[in-house]
Amino acid sequence: MTKVTKTGVVRRASYFAARGRNALANLVASGNIHGYQSRHCADFNEYVSRLGGRQNSGFPDHWRVDDSLVNDSPARVAVVIHCFYPELMDELFQALAAVPVDFDVLITNASGQAITVPRNRLPRLGHVSIVEVDNHGRDIFPTIQLVNAGLLDPYDIVLKVHTKRSPWREDHAELAGDGAGWRRQLLSDLLGSAERVEQILNAFASDSSLGLVTAEDCIVGAEFWGGDRYIVQQLLRRLEMSLDDPDSLRFASGSMYWIRGFVLQGLRALNLQAADFDEENGQVDATTAHAVERLLGILTQEAGLRMAEVSELDREGAYETDAYRRFERGAVRHARAQVIPFYLPQFHDSPQNNRWWGQGFTEWSNVTAAIPGYRGHYQPKLPTELGFYDLADDDVRRKQAELARAHGVAGFMYYYYWFSGERLLHVPIERLHASDLDQPYCIMWANENWTRRWDGRAADILVGQDYTKVPAETFIDDVMEFLLDPRYMRIAGKAVLAVYRPAQMSNFPDVVKVWRERAREAGVGELYVLAVAVAEEFDGIQALGSDTGIDGTLQFPPHNLPWVAGPATEVGLDSRWRGNFMSYQETVKASLAMSGNLADNEYPGAMVAFDNAARRQWTADTWYGSNPYTFRRWVAGLIDSVMPRDPQQRVVFINAWNEWAESAVLEPTTRFGRTFLLALRDAVWS
Repeated sequence: MTKVTKTGVVRRASYFAARGRNALANLVASGNIHGYQSRHCADFNEYVSRLGGRQNSGFPDHWRVDDSLVNDSPARVAVVIHCFYPELMDELFQALAAVPVDFDVLITNASGQAITVPRNRLPRLGHVSIVEVDNHGRDIFPTIQLVNAGLLDPYDIVLKVHTKRSPWREDHAELAGDGAGWRRQLLSDLLGSAERVEQILNAFASDSSLGLVTAEDCIVGAEFWGGDRYIVQQLLRRLEMSLDDPDSLRFASGSMYWIRGFVLQGLRALNLQAADFDEENGQVDATTAHAVERLLGILTQEAGLRMAEVSELDREGAYETDAYRRFERGAVRHARAQVIPFYLPQFHDSPQNNRWWGQGFTEWSNVTAAIPGYRGHYQPKLPTELGFYDLADDDVRRKQAELARAHGVAGFMYYYYWFSGERLLHVPIERLHASDLDQPYCIMWANENWTRRWDGRAADILVGQDYTKVPAETFIDDVMEFLLDPRYMRIAGKAVLAVYRPAQMSNFPDVVKVWRERAREAGVGELYVLAVAVAEEFDGIQALGSDTGIDGTLQFPPHNLPWVAGPATEVGLDSRWRGNFMSYQETVKASLAMSGNLADNEYPGAMVAFDNAARRQWTADTWYGSNPYTFRRWVAGLIDSVMPRDPQQRVVFINAWNEWAESAVLEPTTRFGRTFLLALRDAVWS
C-alpha cells in the first residue's frame, strides 16, 4: 500500500513495507528466523527467568537521588523529547511555543552533548528534567525508563517527540522524500500552530475515548508487522494477553504523537529493562523497540481507547470551545462517576485471629505464603509504597486516603464484621471515625460465616452468624455512630448501607423496616440499602421489589458473572493444581454486555483481579488475564453505562482496594506499580 500526500511525498506506509520486507528477507535468507525468535532478549521465558528476588527497577538507580527530577508542582501536560541529534533540538523548542497550556519537559539525552532549554522562548514552560541515557533501545527504552521511574505518572496528556533524521530512508532511492521533510511534516501536524494544538487538546478533553493523535498518514495496519509479531506476542504474555487477531493491528508509526498519559504510564506493567532491548546495530526492524511501537497501538485499543490522525479531528467537527483549559495547571477535575472500592480491614492484630491462626496473624501471613501456580504467575503479590502495613496505625490510613483521592476514588466501602452483637476487625473503622481524616466511607455488612476454608460456607466454621442470639434489627444501633459521621457516603442524599447476604435473614424486609425507623429517629435520615448481587447459594436477593426491603443492588465480581475457562494448557499449570482457572477477558466481556441492561438502582462493578492462591494455593480460584489496560477498558465501559443516569446515581464499585490475598488490589505492587490506580484515574477523570 502506498499513500501519496498532496505534496507528492510517499509517506510512512511505504517506508514500513520496504523495511519489513527487508528485515524478514534477511532473517529467512540466513535460515535463522526460528533460532532468532527463541533467543530474542524479550522472549517470555527470558523474562520469567529473571523473576524472583530483588528486581531491577528499569531505570538508573541514581535517578532516585537526582534533585533535578523532583517536581512538586507538575503541570497536566508533559513533553517527552528524546535527543540523539542535538542540532535538531532548536527546531523542536521553536515548535513547542505553540502549546497553549503550562507544560513540563522531560528530555532523554543520548547525544553526549549538553542541552540548554531556551526558557525565554517558552512562556508556558514549567519544570524541566534532562537525563543522560545510553544509545540503547532507540527513543523507546529511554521513554520506558521515565515510565518505570514514575516520572510520567502525574500527567493527563503527553506529547512524545524525538530528533529524527531517518538516514535509512535517505539511503533508499525507492522512497520519495527525505527524513527532513518527513520530520517537518510530523512536527507541523502535531505542533504547527497554537490553533492546531488547541484542537488536539480540545479533542482529548471532550472525548474520553480518544487515546492517541498522530500526524497524517502515520496510522498503519497489519501489513506493517515486519518481523515484530513474535516479539509483540512475547511482550503481551507479560500482561497475560494474547494476540488473537494479528490482522487487526493498527499503530502510530514514527513514534511521535500526543497520547493520553495512561497509555504510556501503563507500560510500567511490562517490567521492561535494558536486558529486554537489542544491542544497537543499525537495525530497521525486528527489535524490541520496533515491537513496542506496535504494541502501543494494541494496548491503546485494549484500554478502550482509539487512535486518530489529525485530519480525522478536522472531519469530526468542532469540539467544546476552550475545552483544552481542562489541562491548565490547577484546573478543577470533575469525576464522571463515583467509584467506590471495597476495603478489607484484616491487616491488624486481633485476639480472634491470634487464637484461630496463631499469634501475630494478619492477612499478610496469607499473602506472603503463596507460590506461583503457572509460568509467570505473579505470586506472592507484594506491596511497595505502603509496605506491609498495620491498620492500627493512623498514618497508614492517611497515606491510603491521599493515594485514593489522587486517583479518582470517591471513598471506601468498608467490610464490616458483626456477629451476634460482637464487632470483629473493627479497629480501622473506629480509628477512622475518631480521626479528622478527609476520607469518605460507607459500610458493607459482611454477614457471612468465617471458616477455615475462607469461603463463607457452613463447614469448618470459626464464628458464624446467629440471628436468634442477637436480633439482626440491632445491627443498626451498632453502626449508628458511623452513619451519623458527616463523611459517611450517600446516594441521592441517603446513607448507603450494603448487606452481603440479605436472604440469610428470613425476615429481612422486617429487619430493614426497623433499620429505617431507627435511622430516622437518630437523625441519620433515609437509608439507601443495597444488596450485594451474589448467587442464591450465597443468600443473595434474586429479584428487586418493595417486598424485599432493598433499594438496589451492587455488583461484586466475579459473583454472578460467567466462569469461562482460561488457557490452562498454554500457561503450563502446575501438576498439583486442583482449582479453577478462569478467563479475566471473558468476565470483562460478559460484564460490559450486561451493563447496558441495568436498572438505575443496579450499580455495576469491576474487579482488579481475582486469585486466592494466597489462601488456598492449589485449590484456588484464579482469573488469568488481569492487566491495567483491560481493567481501564472495563471501568471506563461501566462508567459509560451509568452516564445517562442522574449524576447522584452514577456509582461504580471496585473489587477491591486491598484484598491482597485475593489479588484484588488497587494499591501499588512490585509487579504493577501504580498502573491499576492510573488506569482508574484515567477512566474516572477522562
